[in-house]
Amino acid sequence: MFKFITTRPLWVNILAGIALMVIIFFLFVFSLKWITNHSESSTVPYVTGKSYDEAEKILSKAGFEVVIQDSVYTDTTKPLTVLKQVPEGDELVKNNRTVYLTINRAVAPPIDMPNIVGYSFRSAEMALKAAGLKIGDTTFKPDFARNSVLEQRYNGAPIAPGTKIQMGSRIDLVLGNGIGDREFVVPQLVGKTYCDAVAELQANGLGLGVVIADGIADTCNAYIYWQSPERYDDDKKFRRIRSGQLMDIKLQTDKPAIDTLKAIMPPIGTED
Repeated sequence: MFKFITTRPLWVNILAGIALMVIIFFLFVFSLKWITNHSESSTVPYVTGKSYDEAEKILSKAGFEVVIQDSVYTDTTKPLTVLKQVPEGDELVKNNRTVYLTINRAVAPPIDMPNIVGYSFRSAEMALKAAGLKIGDTTFKPDFARNSVLEQRYNGAPIAPGTKIQMGSRIDLVLGNGIGDREFVVPQLVGKTYCDAVAELQANGLGLGVVIADGIADTCNAYIYWQSPERYDDDKKFRRIRSGQLMDIKLQTDKPAIDTLKAIMPPIGTED
């Protein structure tokens, strides 16, 4: 059977083998174009931003298969709108290729309401955004924790953490206004050291505003000789203050002389 090979010189067989491989190579190259439809291509229509029904008609008419690859939700886009397509619009591809679409969901998915009570307003805003929610109305009520979230509400009622709620919903916040609802007589700070005054203010939910201590190194043991607001008004009656408010003071190294009885005892009928 192989007599014709063995009876020929070796170099003839080598040349014949090379020629055969060249012929097979060119046959493969020329047939590849036919096998892969290399010359048959189309431009993908741009359908991003169109409704799914409209996009499907356009793509099918152009000879493409349509498959919904994913669906996400955004409340800034109409339901069932095409958000993304692969391949992208105006891309040149082979005929009969499948175009994968990502569309906007028709109904917002349910999510768990996070717990943002105690958060600052800015932190609450970021937490709601991360959860796919929005801030609705903000109201304030007396509380020394300024801009801290006191309540989280939905549709006018408190909403508990973990409650199922639709993504994109608006959450109303009740914030502290920085001033408590507890009212009392302005404390007497004049005559006290700075550190003693700070402790008394903190115990009453008050804070320090402006502190003037020109040339004083040891402020802790310096004495207060002026305060604002003052303990008395122009009619010598006690002024009142709320928790969360600030008091300004001035310091000196020497203890000032004060009317002790007047500083401690409120006038009749004005007791806290």
